[in-house]
Amino acid sequence: MLPDASSNAPFAFYYLLNFERALAWLSERYGDVLDAHERAFLTEFSRLPQASRALLVRMLMRKGTLFRSSRLSYGEIGCPWQAAAPLVALGWVDAAPQVSLDELFALATRPELQQMFAHQPAVNRKGARKADLLDALRVTHGEARPYAAWDAATTDRVFRVIIAPLCERLRLMFFGNLQQDWSEFVLADLGVFQYESVAFAPSSRAFQQREDVDVYLALQACRDALDTHAEGESVDALLEALASIQTGNAWLETRRAKLLFRIGQHCERLQQWDAALGVYARCAWPGARHRSTRVLERCGRFDAAMALAEQAAKAPESEEERQRIARIVPRLQRRLGQPVARATNPRAIQRSVLVLPRPTEPFNVEFAARDHLGKPQAPVYYVENALINSLFGLLCWEPVFAAIPGAFFHPFQRGPADLHAPDFYMRRAAQFGACLAQLESGTYRETILRHLESKAGLQSPFVFWGVLTPDLITLALDCLPAAHLKLWFERLLLDIRSNRSGLPDLIRFWPAERRYELIEVKGPGDRLQDNQIRWLDYCVQYGMPVRVLDVRWTEDTQAGDPLHGDAEAAA
Repeated sequence: MLPDASSNAPFAFYYLLNFERALAWLSERYGDVLDAHERAFLTEFSRLPQASRALLVRMLMRKGTLFRSSRLSYGEIGCPWQAAAPLVALGWVDAAPQVSLDELFALATRPELQQMFAHQPAVNRKGARKADLLDALRVTHGEARPYAAWDAATTDRVFRVIIAPLCERLRLMFFGNLQQDWSEFVLADLGVFQYESVAFAPSSRAFQQREDVDVYLALQACRDALDTHAEGESVDALLEALASIQTGNAWLETRRAKLLFRIGQHCERLQQWDAALGVYARCAWPGARHRSTRVLERCGRFDAAMALAEQAAKAPESEEERQRIARIVPRLQRRLGQPVARATNPRAIQRSVLVLPRPTEPFNVEFAARDHLGKPQAPVYYVENALINSLFGLLCWEPVFAAIPGAFFHPFQRGPADLHAPDFYMRRAAQFGACLAQLESGTYRETILRHLESKAGLQSPFVFWGVLTPDLITLALDCLPAAHLKLWFERLLLDIRSNRSGLPDLIRFWPAERRYELIEVKGPGDRLQDNQIRWLDYCVQYGMPVRVLDVRWTEDTQAGDPLHGDAEAAA
């Protein structure tokens, strides 16, 4: 539980202590990147009264920049007006901000708004939603005004945190992203999230120069603009803004490429084909070439689509592209009147049908299949992507959390920052090689069990602690051949972004025989996804026991739904 904020004990200011830890971290590692305003903030903040520092941090940890004083009631801080006075004097907080109508609606409750606008007919309409009231009032109340001008009867005050953008920049520099916030400290203190301790150098940081921070924020602004881009509008302004952002940072270029890809997809949804092609042509994000081929096909430019498809077929960037191009080429050949190349016969994947009574309550079809198939002598577990990823993460814990440059730069990282970088494996090839060699020497079992105990609960991009149980791990180590583990782990390392998902839903063990079976479950009308097909094909290629189980409901089969494969009736 959270510390008691009503107490005057030192731990009542736990959030302030954590924020000050972050500022000390930034001062130590980013002294050459901070500008005069940011350095002044660090200095002035430390000189403020404790209540003022605490109030500012409380507001920074909450959503938005506008706050009513009546909703800033914290026992350890006391009167918010008094605590805010030094912040106002520094210009960090505005105690009489202009409040727009939209902001007012975010601050006030519906009854309060009804009282403020009692003379407006729309407000008194029975059953009117808050959003309807806002739309009705926008026509006549477009100008911002002080909160007291909206509500003459109130004694409440509104504060606007002017310093928030500077503090957001500091948050970005500390975490290296805008997804994490200051609550990470609290969650870590409470044990909600626990992180591996990585002994990285004091010089380690997300951004090497001030311009990198500027580029990140500019890219984020473009991303926000894309999220609010109206249908029918041109993306030219967005693309122009993106093109104006210059950087030599490879990580930031990757973020730009991903954003370009998203813009291309947005253009496709709007059927702006030429714009989409232009975007994909300058995009280095995986999948851009395939999307260009699809757009050319949609436009009827079959010759150009075929030329691009043939280029991709000769040198595919990934298994995913190879799979998708193989699906496109026969369509294009038919469109062009060319002989359709005979597709290579796919590897035979065993399929069978399980007929079950339809559950009376909503129930995952995977759980229904698991419960039916499981026997004391052959237990079945629902693991999907969790088991194989977790075994990999436990065996290869050290290389994943190796403190190499550009991988770790603050204490709250679930995994290395370069996890999806093209050179992630190569930068750690020797360490990963040593781990995989244990699968041949037989020492892997000891390593996995040791990490299962010593790293329990620590955040990892691969380990699913909520799924792992002693019984499951014991059965897995007893029944999964080391040769199969090595093949799975090598495929994960080949393309971590794509191959961490798509694994079969269920695993069945026969402990007495030390063998297993992977089972992908499909309910009525459900089809295999591309990444699932690739994993199934890989398993079949290397002779691993795997099958697809199609679940059908008894009443559907009695009504004439055809069965295929080897039927397995429910007992």
